[in-house]
Amino acid sequence: MKFADLLTLGFVLSCVLPLASTACAAESGEDSSSVPPVLPMEDFFRNPEVGAFSLSPDGAKLAFVKPWERRMNVYVRDIETGAEKRVTSATERDIAGFFWKGSDRIVYIQDKGGDENFHIYLTDIEGKASRDLTPFDGVRAGVLDDLEEDPEHMLLEMNRRNPEVFDVYRCELATGELTQIAENPGNITGWLTDHDGRLRVAYETDGVNSSLLYRPTEKDEFKTLVTTNFKDSFFPLMFGYDNKLLYVASNLGRDKIAVYTFDPDANKTRDLVFEHPDVDVASLISSKKRKVITGVVYTTDKSRYHFFDKDRRELQDTLEKFFPGYEVAVTGMDDDERRATVRVYGDRTRGGSYLFDRQSNSLTKLADHSPWLKETEMAPMEPIQYTSRDGLTIHGYLTLPLGVASRDLPLVVIPHGGPSARDEWGFDSEAQFLANRGAAVLQVNFRGSTGYGKKFWQAGFKQWGRAMQDDVTDGVEWLVKQGIADPKRLAIYGGSYGGYAALAGATFTPDLYACAVSYVGPSNIFTLLESIPPYWEPYREMEYEEIGHPVKDKELLESISPVLHADKIRIPLFVAQGANDPRVKKAESDQIVEAVRKAGKDVVYMVKDNEGHGFRNEENRFDFYREMGGFLKKHLGLR
Repeated sequence: MKFADLLTLGFVLSCVLPLASTACAAESGEDSSSVPPVLPMEDFFRNPEVGAFSLSPDGAKLAFVKPWERRMNVYVRDIETGAEKRVTSATERDIAGFFWKGSDRIVYIQDKGGDENFHIYLTDIEGKASRDLTPFDGVRAGVLDDLEEDPEHMLLEMNRRNPEVFDVYRCELATGELTQIAENPGNITGWLTDHDGRLRVAYETDGVNSSLLYRPTEKDEFKTLVTTNFKDSFFPLMFGYDNKLLYVASNLGRDKIAVYTFDPDANKTRDLVFEHPDVDVASLISSKKRKVITGVVYTTDKSRYHFFDKDRRELQDTLEKFFPGYEVAVTGMDDDERRATVRVYGDRTRGGSYLFDRQSNSLTKLADHSPWLKETEMAPMEPIQYTSRDGLTIHGYLTLPLGVASRDLPLVVIPHGGPSARDEWGFDSEAQFLANRGAAVLQVNFRGSTGYGKKFWQAGFKQWGRAMQDDVTDGVEWLVKQGIADPKRLAIYGGSYGGYAALAGATFTPDLYACAVSYVGPSNIFTLLESIPPYWEPYREMEYEEIGHPVKDKELLESISPVLHADKIRIPLFVAQGANDPRVKKAESDQIVEAVRKAGKDVVYMVKDNEGHGFRNEENRFDFYREMGGFLKKHLGLR
């Protein structure tokens, strides 16, 4: 994953869901009795009651996470008896992820204080034999292949030998012994195994060009098959179940990414599997039991499915009949595909999880994820679109507060992180929190966002603080022109790249916003590029093309670095930062705070010593959103 991927309109012609309906409501007025109560901030940002249900391969047990000592820990429940046991004991940091290794062990990952140097742990389902499989300081580890058919081993990736790249190790679970099976020559950014756990594909970069490498067997040398500029995509998704053909995500010769089959032995692209005219498609659904690709998932305004397989389509249809009007996602199955875990959600609810028995066609509710939030008190998130000042169609989402006229509302625009990412439809804690306080919330997929094709993505190259920022500005002015947003009560808030956009909004459009909030956002593009984590080093030249070169594009980077123009910031500013952030170093926030204060302006500054790129610990989230809520109440007049 690239560095920019991680940093998580004269205008107005149309919108997907017409705001005419909102305008009508505004003219007629709303019954103030329908205004929901102001809910406690903690209700939006507390840990879920329970979540992330996962079936054991034998279908007899469920693993899931729920809070213990205010940290998300892993539990295991016997489906027949209901007996439940906690198997991890994290007290400093949430468990960041987990999966089953067989039906009697759990693998989980955890970092320290937000440093993102994740360790891999193994425990039995009694929670009595937890071991760190990667006990190395300053090393980042990941699971390449859990080797489902091999109960005694897994394949791990680590940057232990060289902090810039990841080698592959076979881990013997009984002893923890690590045997290196592939040494990264210094340019490989990803590995892929076949369904027998054999390491046969690699993905490399020379900094700008990317290549697909292949070998028929592990005894053979890797050979280069396809080389593309990084601006094009030809990425391996998985082997077919014959271990011969590859499924690849490609936009070679086209704008939108589509899924194809590819014959690596013949070095030839074969069949188009699925394409969509408007958005990228790069996600497959498959059946391990039946060894077939069953469908694809893609996102337009919402997540959509296309099924190739009758059995999987019937399963989806059956589940959606249980929950009309809601999004329904199968999150896992046991090896026999008899039982499935199901997640049900919407834009006004985090929803819940269910266990579906396909044999008996019965559905069992496992949990509501946040039962304290009432769906009737949450605000709908509507997909919208508008036209930028230079004619691009910009998609996004608008959340309007309940029970009040949609006229002259305070507005908070939230540019997403990345910036090579996108916002999606669904329950959003921040949007709901702000809407409950009476604000409209705008989230936009500005140029440079992913999912809309390479032309739209590349339109964001070297446009930080420029056209990318204009897209955000244009969306705000679009809502002002429609009369929905009050021009005197506009705020910009974001995290990571969104935090940069908030600083850019405060710096380069100081008359537009009443206040700004930057959360782990960079302020100086020169120091940002100098301080990237070592394992992003292979992507440096790509970042120079996407953002700008510190020497060749010095004037550009100077012009778009908020810290170098801090004297232009005239509005109240709130900055939040994790001290251990490996992506956007604390120095980024230190610089802008010092510069703004030097210019004689006040800035609220919050630093959490045990956090990284975003606040995971519940008490730190509470501190941040409590401060932000008070800040926006003061400067926007939120209720």
